[in-house]
Amino acid sequence: MFAVTATQIDPDNPLKGLTLGEHPEPTAPDGWTTVTVRAAALNHHDLWTLKGVGISQDRLPIVLGCDAAGVDENGNDVIVHSVIGTPVNGDETLDPKRSLLSEVYDGTFAEKVAVPKRNLVPKPEAISFEEAACLPTAWLTAFRMLFDKAGLEPGSTVLIQGAGGGVATALIILGRAAGYRMWATSRSEEKRARALELGADRVFESGARLPERVDAVMETVGEATWQHSLASLRAGGRIVVSGATSGMVAPTQLAQVFFLQKSVVGSTMGTRDQLARLAVFLEQTGVRPLIDRVLPLTHAEDGFAAMHRGALFGKIVFTV
Repeated sequence: MFAVTATQIDPDNPLKGLTLGEHPEPTAPDGWTTVTVRAAALNHHDLWTLKGVGISQDRLPIVLGCDAAGVDENGNDVIVHSVIGTPVNGDETLDPKRSLLSEVYDGTFAEKVAVPKRNLVPKPEAISFEEAACLPTAWLTAFRMLFDKAGLEPGSTVLIQGAGGGVATALIILGRAAGYRMWATSRSEEKRARALELGADRVFESGARLPERVDAVMETVGEATWQHSLASLRAGGRIVVSGATSGMVAPTQLAQVFFLQKSVVGSTMGTRDQLARLAVFLEQTGVRPLIDRVLPLTHAEDGFAAMHRGALFGKIVFTV
């Protein structure tokens, strides 16, 4: 079958290890099944794999890709939950020993992918395969941040750092649909304008002083925006952190945390049940993922190059 694989690691030139071509079809062990992929979405995780983040050369080659929607062995339209692990506490807690597809097991950038049967979620008919493929990583991460970890009521004000990425655009769209007041920052004037088009109530340059402190901050940028996130949060508010694309080490004024009783909460991905509820949320509200472009899987290198340059707003989707 045709697949997109990582064949070598190069932190400086990640596209050097991107290989397109034939790959053996997956086999499904007991409790697993195969899905014929119709669409798969690109994530920064795929680029980081090529840079050697979270993986070593001895585990290559491996098929890239975390997200997919397709058809199962019984002909059902499904969305693939990409977290591989044993459910904990009734599936509400992610397994600490979990992995994502493309870390230990081959990923979704192929004609077929093998996954545990419990990882399949029905795809609502109203959602296209391309839209559904955007959900399992970026949109599920945003869903868990807003509706599980943030502890917010509708009408709350939420600041999103770094408008433009897949998680940030999902946060804007989901938050607006749920009745939150969504503010966003970006260094790019173009991305600030796009954020307003998506439904952000107000946008600001990165690091700008806000007109008032917010109830929660959605933080995926990390070091570059951390001080601004902490300063922008009201007393008793909460920062939800799900990534740190600009750097993992961020100095913190601890007095701002304990004296003003601010909370910092970690969040990552989401459960299979949350993915199912996310699909229903889209079906019920009519909101849809923002797709930057759709490319055939045979042109995957163009999508990776665009992500490497930062030349995207929303999700890049590959069709198979």
